[in-house]
Amino acid sequence: MSKNYRPAIFIFLIFVAITALEYMFVYVNVGYGIILSLFLAITIYVIVSIPKEGTDITVAAESLALIPLYILFTSSLPWYFLKQSYLLPAVYSIVLALCFWHVLEKDISLTKMGFVKNNFIKFVIAGVFIGVSTGSIEFVILNPEPTFPSFEVHHVLTDLIYMTFFVALGEEMLFRGIIQTDLQRALGKRTGLLLASFLFGIMHMSWRSPEELVFAFLSGYLLGYIYNRTNSLIMPISLHGINNTVLVGILPYI
Repeated sequence: MSKNYRPAIFIFLIFVAITALEYMFVYVNVGYGIILSLFLAITIYVIVSIPKEGTDITVAAESLALIPLYILFTSSLPWYFLKQSYLLPAVYSIVLALCFWHVLEKDISLTKMGFVKNNFIKFVIAGVFIGVSTGSIEFVILNPEPTFPSFEVHHVLTDLIYMTFFVALGEEMLFRGIIQTDLQRALGKRTGLLLASFLFGIMHMSWRSPEELVFAFLSGYLLGYIYNRTNSLIMPISLHGINNTVLVGILPYI
């Protein structure tokens, strides 16, 4: 086998393992999924520690290792002691902690990652408009039940805060700011975007809906494309947060 293909095959095998892991976790056995998450994370870190010098491929592999760590921590911690209303921010606090740990470990500039002031308001407004549309489409696909007995403004505001500053912030940092960036640096812009979008789709397998997998992949591609064009995480975070708020906090009550 040509040495030129080995790095790409390594990344491909990680994607296969993550797909199998998510399938195991959702459809087979949660306990086995947790064990596989631990094994995959350790395996990746052991393999990337072998080269004397870090390469773009090893950096991308370390970024992908955040996915099994994310599954491991969020699924194995004893969340039962928390009120249901605090569960979402608690879980995504773990995702944010993993992202910021990676950022500090790799000495990544948050500005270069996409936390910039330029065109802030413009990007937020554009994200809101697109997020309303994509959230409406996702609602048709999933048709989630209302969380509360009736529609109340303070519930919507709570959903908006949780979905924007925990879910959207955590997932956009992870999938766009870290994983997509490193995959594009290692494998090229188009391939990196496609792989990051595929991974974003796979991580929505928990909805147990083939249509949602396709929607999540296309949404990941849209978010990644916007990230590439704007060099900013502001519009993707805004879009993602509004999409989820419309999906679970508004349309189920109409």
